[in-house]
Amino acid sequence: MKWILTLILPLFLLPLNVLATDKPLEIDAKSFGCMLDMTPVRGFFVDNLIPGELEKTVAAAKAEKTVYPPGSVVQLVPGEVMVKRQKGFNAATKDWEFFELNVSEQGSEIHKRGFVDVVNRFGGNCFGCHIKAKPEFDMICESSHGCDPIAIPRPIITLLQKTDARCGGRYTPSAKEIEMLKGFKAAVAAQMAKDK
Repeated sequence: MKWILTLILPLFLLPLNVLATDKPLEIDAKSFGCMLDMTPVRGFFVDNLIPGELEKTVAAAKAEKTVYPPGSVVQLVPGEVMVKRQKGFNAATKDWEFFELNVSEQGSEIHKRGFVDVVNRFGGNCFGCHIKAKPEFDMICESSHGCDPIAIPRPIITLLQKTDARCGGRYTPSAKEIEMLKGFKAAVAAQMAKDK
């Protein structure tokens, strides 16, 4: 009788394990919270929407060459995020879905989402930038990955991360940082007006 259980029990457990990672992700505005609650890696932040899978995402982010696991969330600034969907979800984007968010003290609101057609507020196509990453980096852009450089200076990126409106004011910027943010926002507004 024991040998029957030894053979049959794994068959019952296998589908449960497969379902845990192959179940389609349900992603809504509540899926995205304060960046400071995510795991920082080399200046960007990661998470995983599948319970128990964060360690795999962190390992992928720290690896020199990698493919991120399903459920992985990668975020550089509060208003933009990418999520790795299940294998085969979208071949063109290597299964990444791109999101542009409106963030406030009340939380996140999905402004745009999609695959090859998401254009951010600055007129940049998310896919158009990330597809330039060398294949071994799974569409993740860093300075040496082959993507075009972004126009936001590193100190501003760090400040945007620390002052994510969803974080309940955990970080209080200095007067100098407030002036930096005001200058950046004014420059962005001027560029957007010029581009219209």
